[in-house]
Amino acid sequence: MNTHLRTPDLPLTTQAAEGLMRRRWSVAEIEAMVEAGVLAEDERFELIGGEIVPMSPKGILHETLKISLARFWNRRLPDDIVLAQETTFRLNQDTFVEPDFVFFRRADGLAALSPATALLAVEIADSSLAYDLDRKTRIYAAAGVREVWVIEAKSLTTHIRRGAGIDGYREQFTVGPDETLAMSFAPALDLRLAALELV
Repeated sequence: MNTHLRTPDLPLTTQAAEGLMRRRWSVAEIEAMVEAGVLAEDERFELIGGEIVPMSPKGILHETLKISLARFWNRRLPDDIVLAQETTFRLNQDTFVEPDFVFFRRADGLAALSPATALLAVEIADSSLAYDLDRKTRIYAAAGVREVWVIEAKSLTTHIRRGAGIDGYREQFTVGPDETLAMSFAPALDLRLAALELV
């Protein structure tokens, strides 16, 4: 936190401008502010339509599932596929998100990660389930991310969205914890969440 720029009693979030026009920030402007030290590198937020949105704190269920999935997938990852965790995923000029996981081809590289090169984005939802299933998946779809999974940390139910379009995903279905989650681009990564060894 930038304590030299603000007093400790000043809250980090506000709704003071609710209903009023607000300045739209670009991804490049936010990155410049982080580089200049105006925003702390470890500050957790996403940029949605030019607005800075703080991310919810992660609970133990979320973190347990995230670590367990990372262990499972990293042990089976084909050489040509890369799994990035909580990376800044730039969707367009004024939006970046931080999915729990995003898969892409090694040949494309992290520097070129975009909605066109992402094979799959995975969000683990605990307290953020309603937001992730509605607004966030619409953001991914409008950007053209081909497939998104929203995994409920508590029930291990997975909501799958495929076929991105400006109005959302054409294909939407739910996979239970005893059913197989299949990855068309890497069958070695298929799994049943009910059988996942949790840390």
